[in-house]
Amino acid sequence: MNKIAFIGRHAPHGSAAGREGLDALLASSALTDAVALFLIEDGVLQLLADQRPQSILQRHYAPTFKLLELYDVEEVYVCADSLRERGVQPDALAIEVRCLPRAELTRLWAGYPVHLSF
Repeated sequence: MNKIAFIGRHAPHGSAAGREGLDALLASSALTDAVALFLIEDGVLQLLADQRPQSILQRHYAPTFKLLELYDVEEVYVCADSLRERGVQPDALAIEVRCLPRAELTRLWAGYPVHLSF
């Protein structure tokens, strides 16, 4: 099966894109071990550990990212430029990730023939 890059670029709440993308990533990881998650732009906000979406009647799904390790998804990348632009420190994220500059992320995901954006 082809290598699949899941690219999250949307904020965690306001649409179901992030939650559905995470569900698709977890399901795909059962079929192949060649998956990676790239979070860029507002997508980096999906990993914030201290979210309180209940006030807008949304489910707090950031803890679900901890399942990535259980599903053997080891390649999780976050855009360092996007974090900096949003004033977020890597230690505020719910899981350990590799923070890389935007140019390096682009180079890495070019090695994945299938891109799914959410």
